Amino acid sequence: MQDATKFYIDGQWVTPLSSERMEVINPATEGVIAKIALGNEDDINRAVAAAKRAFETYSQTSLDDRLALLEKLLLIYKRRYDEIAATITAELGAPITMSREQQADVGVSHLEDFITALKKLKTRDTLYNGETLLREPIGVCGLITPWNWPINQIVLKVIPALATGCTCVLKPSEFTPLNAILYAEMIDEAGFPAGTFNLVNGAGPVAGSAMSKHPDIAMMSFTGSTRAGKAITRDAAENVKRVTLELGGKSPNIVFDDVDIKDRITYSVLDVFNNSGQTCDAPTRMLVQKSIYDDAVAMAKQVGDTARVGDPTLEGDHIGPLVSHIQFDRVQSLIKAGIDEGATLLVGGTGKPDGINEGYFTKPTIFADVSPDMRIAREEIFGPVICMIPFETEEDAIAMANDTPYGLAAYIQTTDDAKAERVASKLRAGMIRINGAFPRPGSPFGGYKQSGNGREGGLFGLEDFMEIKMIHRP
Repeated sequence: MQDATKFYIDGQWVTPLSSERMEVINPATEGVIAKIALGNEDDINRAVAAAKRAFETYSQTSLDDRLALLEKLLLIYKRRYDEIAATITAELGAPITMSREQQADVGVSHLEDFITALKKLKTRDTLYNGETLLREPIGVCGLITPWNWPINQIVLKVIPALATGCTCVLKPSEFTPLNAILYAEMIDEAGFPAGTFNLVNGAGPVAGSAMSKHPDIAMMSFTGSTRAGKAITRDAAENVKRVTLELGGKSPNIVFDDVDIKDRITYSVLDVFNNSGQTCDAPTRMLVQKSIYDDAVAMAKQVGDTARVGDPTLEGDHIGPLVSHIQFDRVQSLIKAGIDEGATLLVGGTGKPDGINEGYFTKPTIFADVSPDMRIAREEIFGPVICMIPFETEEDAIAMANDTPYGLAAYIQTTDDAKAERVASKLRAGMIRINGAFPRPGSPFGGYKQSGNGREGGLFGLEDFMEIKMIHRP
């Protein structure tokens, strides 16, 4: 068992002030793989004080100096790439092939893109009225990241903070803290000045709340549940700090009757099952035009029946476990709710897959004949669960798609480009993915409504960490 109880504060690995500890569980085996400390308000205060001191000088460094640090970090990350992938497999349960090809890979692609974006960033600009605009680092940033795409979110928050001259305190998810510890080691090796980056593990209601309320933190950047995002916003309001949020989703996937059913339904099912369904923008509400609905249901069942669940340490395209017993219980309760509410169970159901007795594995599940008012059609399940809902007309599809408090992403499957553009313009979501298009690094990631505010990635992600200052001259 790894002893991972120390925090990284002011350029040193230090013993926590808090005495509370937590075991990190391998979700595939339910075995303990590490022990971490859960930081308290005193630990947060110590980290924020270090970040505040460091900001005085780090905020004055040049873009070239910061670029050199980022480029060195990129080389170190590539050298330790396999360690990141293996760690995410151990603490999250993502199958190792997926960890290497997706989970660890975004740590490279996002960092490379931020380096490109930083070279294009205008920190001094002249407006159309002739006046001078400056973009300056906002200050000390509190960063809270989730467990489902851990290194992805760490890079999307830590790198723009450091790139723009901010300093930061990172609190990763307590369920997947080990990859964050590895990243702290890399930042240390890259030579970022002491105090610019600080790592404190802890629980959201304690360490996270202490960050949100702290008067010396100028900005909170949070990814996680909508419920927690609301709590952070309330805590931050006392000091009127900036808050950026990437929250929940219940993304619609509109499948029109002009598509190749085998191709588009296969893609749609496998996209939800990826990462065990633990992806905020997964297309979990499959809205299918009625004229092809029966054929689409048959194809979805065929694809779902072939989905395999298994040991995440083995190579392959199988599905791993959910991250924790908490997540397992939540997904199970919502699958049961779908059955109780009368949806047609095509594939899966409650309980663990046959032959699996340990680990937080759940059956990949597909429901047909779901009505838009069912819990499974409205609540974010965050597991490998798909809801198939028929629609008649284009207008019906748009109305169903927008009938949600969320607005992170929406998907359109059609061969008609004009229809795709027309529908995309009417969907209330931050990202529209047409025919399986995957977001490129540098594209702003974020949503409408209760899916959050602000954007991550590229120039937009850098600008979120900056203040605007105007220089007025006579």
